[in-house]
Amino acid sequence: MSRLKKLREVNCYTKGEIQKLTGIDQNDYSQLERGKRDISIGECMILAALFNTSMDYIAGLTDEPVPYQRSKKA
Repeated sequence: MSRLKKLREVNCYTKGEIQKLTGIDQNDYSQLERGKRDISIGECMILAALFNTSMDYIAGLTDEPVPYQRSKKA
C-alpha cells in the first residue's frame, strides 16, 4: 500500500474528494497512488498540507509522518 493511499484512507477521503480539495485530477492521483507516475513538487506540497504531513514522508525519505513546523508563507 502506498503512503498516499494510506494517508487518504486514514483521513477518510475518496479519490473524488482529493480532486475537489486539491485540484489534482482523479486519474493523475490514482496513478500517483499506484506509483505509475512521479509526483511533482507542487502536488507533493498540496498533499502534504492536506494530509498534515511532511513532503519527506510522502517521498519516502522519512518514516515519521509528523509534519515539520510550517512557515507562515505556506
